[in-house]
Amino acid sequence: MIPTKSILVIEDDEDIARLIQMHLTDCGFTVKVARDGIRAEELANEESFSLITLDLSLPGIDGIELCRRIRRRSRYIPILMLSARSGELDRVLGLELGADDYLTKPFSVRELQARVKAICRRGDALAAQSNGAAPSTIRVGSLVIDTERRAVTIADKPVQLRAKEFALLREFASHPGKVYSRTALLEAVWKYGHEGYRHTVNTHINRLRMKIEKDPARPSLIRTVHGVGYQLVPDLSTALQ
Repeated sequence: MIPTKSILVIEDDEDIARLIQMHLTDCGFTVKVARDGIRAEELANEESFSLITLDLSLPGIDGIELCRRIRRRSRYIPILMLSARSGELDRVLGLELGADDYLTKPFSVRELQARVKAICRRGDALAAQSNGAAPSTIRVGSLVIDTERRAVTIADKPVQLRAKEFALLREFASHPGKVYSRTALLEAVWKYGHEGYRHTVNTHINRLRMKIEKDPARPSLIRTVHGVGYQLVPDLSTALQ
């Protein structure tokens, strides 16, 4: 028997929380609800969830701070942000904080169910890769990525990365030398390919370079391929000299 996936719904509006709980339960999920950020953090620390739906406007601890705290944990939990804030900057901020998807209120029940199922499918696919032949450690020159611990070192020095920065570096290191367009990186890391979000890739590349390059203004590890996109140089030992 396949175990039932458990979802934590973090929503202070009682009616919306009840609606989400009812319709996700109809999809076969086990659902728990937290009405404030403090209780939500307690549940996230105490129990193992397959996914979290997170409202941004919460009493106690707001959704943005709560997302930051959840992303500091070693175990990765997918997050679907739900918010009445519909501006592009709000969506970009949510995704940059580490959300896996962003849904604007009011939303249709079918779209909510579809997005939750899609995130869970991606999680299952990654888990299957981890349980198969995929290595738990990726090495490219002096770069070492521990995918289970989500830890990165370069020349034995630890590098602290945010969730999307880690995902970007892991994608590059899994295919050293491969040239990625911005759209390809959106599809691989953010799981969508909307052209309007290409500046999100640029922002994350710049932040990643600040943390891993000796001279971020003249990057030697993640290079720009003009007119195409970016690539991780295959020979990091040369790049680090």
